[in-house]
Amino acid sequence: QVQLVESGGGLVQPGGSLRLSCAASGNTFSIYAMDWFRQAPGKQRELVATISSSGSTNYADSVKGRFTISRDNAKNTVYLQMNSLKPEDTAVYYCNTKKGGINYWGQGTQVTVSS
Repeated sequence: QVQLVESGGGLVQPGGSLRLSCAASGNTFSIYAMDWFRQAPGKQRELVATISSSGSTNYADSVKGRFTISRDNAKNTVYLQMNSLKPEDTAVYYCNTKKGGINYWGQGTQVTVSS
C-alpha cells in the first residue's frame, strides 16, 4: 500500500508561483512513475504532469513552459513547480501513482489563483 500526502497549495495572484509537494510512503518510491492531476469545480480530473522512474517528464499542453515536475527519490517526494499562474489553474491538485495495478491518490491540495 502507498500513502501520498500533498502540501503547498494556497491563494496566489495571477502571475505568481507555488510549489506543491507530494510525500510518499514506502521504500520503492524510485521505481514508480508519479503524476500530478487537478480537478476544477464542475470539471473532470485532468492529468497535468508525469515523471517516470528515470526522470522523463510529460506535460499537458495547458501548462507546458509554466509548470515543472521533479522528484527527489532520497526524500520519497515529487514536486510541481508552478509559475506564471493563471485563474484557470485554480483547482484541487492531486498526486497519483500506480502500484500493482492499483491507483493511489493523495487527499489533494487547493490552489486558488485570484486577484
